[in-house]
Amino acid sequence: MKKFKGFTLAEVLITLAIIGIVAAITLPSLLVNVNEKAWDAQRKALHARMAQAIGQMNTLGGYGTFETNEEGTATVDTAAESFILDALSKVYKINNVCGPDKLSSCGIPSKVATLNGVSEINFPTKMSELNSFLLNGLHKINEDGNIVDTKAAAFETVNGESIAVFYNPLCGSDSSASHYVQNKMCVNFIYDLNGSEGPNEVGKDVGFMTALYNKNSSVVAPFPYKVNYKTKAVSYSDSLDTKDASEICKLQNEGLRLPNRDELASLFINSRLINIVGDGSGGYWSGSIISGGTNGLAWHQYFNDGIRETSLRSTERYIRCLYK
Repeated sequence: MKKFKGFTLAEVLITLAIIGIVAAITLPSLLVNVNEKAWDAQRKALHARMAQAIGQMNTLGGYGTFETNEEGTATVDTAAESFILDALSKVYKINNVCGPDKLSSCGIPSKVATLNGVSEINFPTKMSELNSFLLNGLHKINEDGNIVDTKAAAFETVNGESIAVFYNPLCGSDSSASHYVQNKMCVNFIYDLNGSEGPNEVGKDVGFMTALYNKNSSVVAPFPYKVNYKTKAVSYSDSLDTKDASEICKLQNEGLRLPNRDELASLFINSRLINIVGDGSGGYWSGSIISGGTNGLAWHQYFNDGIRETSLRSTERYIRCLYK
C-alpha cells in the first residue's frame, strides 16, 4: 500500500485564516497608496489643463453682474456663473454648469474634511465663507471696491471632476499698489476629483487652485504638507534652529519645497481648508527671493489680514512646505 502525504482540513483552514488576516491588514494600505498616486496624477493633469485654458484669456475680470441693496445684501449675482459660461467654457471643455444654490447638482459635497481629516467643515458657498478675511479683514478690503461677496457656481469636467468657482470680477493686476492679495485674486477653484464620492478630504480627492491677476494671470495649485514650522528664511549661524527655510522642508522630506509667493497667496485664500485660521500673524515665508545673502530680501505672506510684502530673510517666520 502506498501512503500519500497531504494537508489536513484543519491545516488548510488555518492557512486560509492566516492569509485572510494578512490580506485584511495589508490591502487597505495598498489601496490607499494606489488611490493617492491616482489622485496625484489627476491633480497635476487638472492643473495643467486649467493653467493652459486661463492662459488663453485676455482678461479674467469683469464678467457677470453683482448688485446690492442699501443693506448690502446681494440682489443680483451672476458673476461666477457668467465667468464659467461666457469665459471659461470658451477655452475649457465643460459638461454641466450649476448656478449658486445648486452646487450639489454638479457633484459638490455639502461637507469636506480639512487637510489630514483634522475637522469637517461645511463646503463654502460664497466668498466670505471661503475666507472671512477676503471681505472682513483688518482694513476692510471690500470698502475700496476691490472684492465683492459673490456666490459660488460650479461645473463638471469631461473627466468627472466637480469644480466650484469663487469669482471676483473686480480683481486687479500684479502691479497694483495694494499689498493685499485679496484684490489680486480673480478666481479660486475648489475641486473634487471624483465628484461627491468619498472621502471628500483635502489632500486626497479634494484640492484647490487659484488664478491671480486679471491680465498675465498666474494659476497655482499648491499641495500643502500637514505641519507648520517656524524658522528664519536664511541661516546665519550653525544652530539648527536657524536653518535656511528651504532646508527645513528638505530635512522633513526630499519631496517637499517652499511655496512661491503666488502659491502662498493661494494657501492664505484657502486657509480654512488647510487649518491655518488665525495662525501665523508673524507671516509665512515664500521661496520667492528678491536678493540673496544673509541680509537679502524675500516675499512673505500674512495670514491674519492678507498683506504680502518683502522683508529681511534673517527674520523668523512660519513656513508651510508643499509637495513637489
